[in-house]
Amino acid sequence: MKIFGIQIRRTKAAPTQTVDTNRGWVPLIRESYAGAWQQGVSITPETALAHSAVFACVSLIASDIGKLPVRFTKLDGGIWSQTVSGHEALMRKPNAFQNRAQFFGQWVTSKLLWGACYVLKRRDTRGQIVALYILDPQRVQPLIANDGSTFYRVSGADALTGIPPEGLTIPAREVIHDRGFTPWHPLVGVSPLTAAALSAGQGLAIQKNSESFFRNASNPGGILTAPGAISPETAQHLKDAWQAGYTGENSGKVAVVGDGLKYEAIGVAPVDAQLIEQLRWTGEDVCRAFRVPGFKVGVGPAPSYNSATILQEIYLSDALQAHIESIELCLDEGLALAPDTRTELDEGVLLRMDAATRFKTYSDAIGGGWMAPNEARRREGLPPVEGGDTPYLQQQNFSLSALARRDQQQGAPA
Repeated sequence: MKIFGIQIRRTKAAPTQTVDTNRGWVPLIRESYAGAWQQGVSITPETALAHSAVFACVSLIASDIGKLPVRFTKLDGGIWSQTVSGHEALMRKPNAFQNRAQFFGQWVTSKLLWGACYVLKRRDTRGQIVALYILDPQRVQPLIANDGSTFYRVSGADALTGIPPEGLTIPAREVIHDRGFTPWHPLVGVSPLTAAALSAGQGLAIQKNSESFFRNASNPGGILTAPGAISPETAQHLKDAWQAGYTGENSGKVAVVGDGLKYEAIGVAPVDAQLIEQLRWTGEDVCRAFRVPGFKVGVGPAPSYNSATILQEIYLSDALQAHIESIELCLDEGLALAPDTRTELDEGVLLRMDAATRFKTYSDAIGGGWMAPNEARRREGLPPVEGGDTPYLQQQNFSLSALARRDQQQGAPA
């Protein structure tokens, strides 16, 4: 029997052990802080995404990596040059319902939220990979056989990927497994949300408290004080009457009280609690966990650099580079590329300079003799010109050795 082009034989299964993922991504965050579970507090990826900084960091990284075109290069004479591998169509359209940007965006999102991404390969009758599907990481469990071989158990039916209702155990060769930081087990990645959970929860609590405060017309709670003793029934009656007449939609109305009753507001006003500063700090802490410069998601001011290119390079090296390299290596192995062939995500899309800087850079490179004019034209989407495939250098430029030989022939100056 074949599933996804994989030959399934009914043989005696080798003993396997389940990889403990309790310290990793299933569930992703067991406790947002020590003792949280006793208090009924939990932060899940779904909950954390309600925090604007978490949403901004995840969507920014995923969308930026999704922008990068995939190309294949081959090592030729010590130089990696673009080549044709046969997987170009697969990289443009990995499956029937996702294009390249959507596929790699989901890849990175899964890794950031759950610490791992599992990509299932579908093969045709010839054994060639014809589609790639990203699996739900909550339904995938790594297994290790006694001989050290790895399998992945996928539970539950999935109509998009074709997983049957009884689930499927898949050998590692048919799954591309990209994982994040692995402090506990090499097969169990940990999401940045593990470090950002407490800050995200605090930020959500601040926003919820602020929403409640402003819904009450920015009036904090308070107490009604009577000059003498009152019965519990009278106290409850006064409380109910006050809440009905002067809270919620009626907040801000003029209250008239008698019999010596006094109203005293209690609670900490947002300005006293430094609400804005606290909320900004939670955003900065989330950015720190995702390694995203705060200015990229509107948290804090941008550094005082004159060049936008430098700021983009900082963001690329800190937040994106590790994910890009990991995806490239996973694709190299998953597509079974030859040792002299590799995949590359074109980072130049993110580092494209302004027109004036680009043209000056091209002029310096062409004038320096190490870039041909047609190379620069190709990068700008322009057609080649005749004679533009050769680097040029002005004739008056001589090497130091040539000048030394000339001086020797002419003799030392008198």
